[in-house]
Amino acid sequence: MIQKYNCSNGVRIIHEKMPHVQSVAIGIWVHAGSANETKEQEGIAHFIEHMLFKGTDTRSARMIAEQFDQIGGDLNAFTSKEMTCYYTTVLSHHASYALTVLADMFFHSKFKEEEMEKEKSVILDEISSVEDMPDEDVDERLWEAMFPEDPIGRPVGGRIETIKSFTKEMVEQFLVKHYRPENLVISIAGNYDERLIKLIEANFGNYQSKEQAPVLLHEERVPNFTAQQIIKAKDIEQAHVCFGYPSLPSTHDKIYELSLFDSILGGTMSSRLFQEVRENRGLAYSVYTYYAAYENAGSFVIYCGTSPENFEETYRTIDQVIGEVLHDGLTDKELRNAKEQLKGSFVLGLESSESRMYRNGRNELVLGKHQTIEQVVNHIENVEKRSVYRLGQQMLESKRATSIIAPKTNIQQFKKLQN
Repeated sequence: MIQKYNCSNGVRIIHEKMPHVQSVAIGIWVHAGSANETKEQEGIAHFIEHMLFKGTDTRSARMIAEQFDQIGGDLNAFTSKEMTCYYTTVLSHHASYALTVLADMFFHSKFKEEEMEKEKSVILDEISSVEDMPDEDVDERLWEAMFPEDPIGRPVGGRIETIKSFTKEMVEQFLVKHYRPENLVISIAGNYDERLIKLIEANFGNYQSKEQAPVLLHEERVPNFTAQQIIKAKDIEQAHVCFGYPSLPSTHDKIYELSLFDSILGGTMSSRLFQEVRENRGLAYSVYTYYAAYENAGSFVIYCGTSPENFEETYRTIDQVIGEVLHDGLTDKELRNAKEQLKGSFVLGLESSESRMYRNGRNELVLGKHQTIEQVVNHIENVEKRSVYRLGQQMLESKRATSIIAPKTNIQQFKKLQN
């Protein structure tokens, strides 16, 4: 059973006991990501995530790494468009120690100038590595095409010029504004006892926002979707394309329909796109769909990477499959298989303490509510085929954004295809 405890300062503790495991996963979730940045701050949420590993008043970066190695624990973090999470998974008897180190990192990181400069270089290399991977680069550019005027369209890692400009003062301003008790969720899952809950409250239940920071209310803005096209020439062998369609926010009551439509069109090996593009025609190794749902916006994306000589046929085949779905609808078998696949991936994905911690932390931070496994499975079972089709129709009949990265020698051909 998922339980919730509210600290007096606004920090929320979400915990779920799993007596059959020997581990505990602990996550510090902050309701702040790249969507909260100004243009001058692009990448600062991700930069702060990196810096929390670089040393505190009493621990160096090396000591932090060694202390988790000494207990056989995993320590990591990630930043997304809407949140940042610092998490660890350890054996149950090391949970209190791991929490103490995590709290030290969260509250007492030093942000030394020399460490900041070193980490800027690391992140610049990380940005360059994305540009060296066209399948990732084409996706990032798609988000810029879909939401050019909103922070949600910007890359989480930031831009070279903004990364270089970060100062300790800029970091502290972002922390004061966003790393506040009411924006914080501590999620734990695994084999623990009440002493760990008390230790969490002792570490996180008393800190307060700085007085000069106004109460932060998350904006209810709805980003404007645009059907732009971005084409980039690059010295590569394959051509990569992403199509983006406006979709649902994470709080929408049709989110299960979206998951099922994603599975049917391109999310599995038996999906329409995979079977037609790869299996039947042999046009591409990689073709798939995914959806991304955020608080006030969402997108449904189709990706494919193929050879330049097959690109035009692949492009038209994708459109052909879309047209068939819109004209013919979905079959009962497709819906039945999609439901079983979605239920299976959901349930099997919750067998570890880390996956439970992740699910609960995100649900509390974004949705503010929790459902049992049985409730989710029932929701999936009760979805009707016509509802899935109508949602797919609504998305795929919208004007789409397009992102293409292709070899320089073929770029004019692909530009003509867009026209």
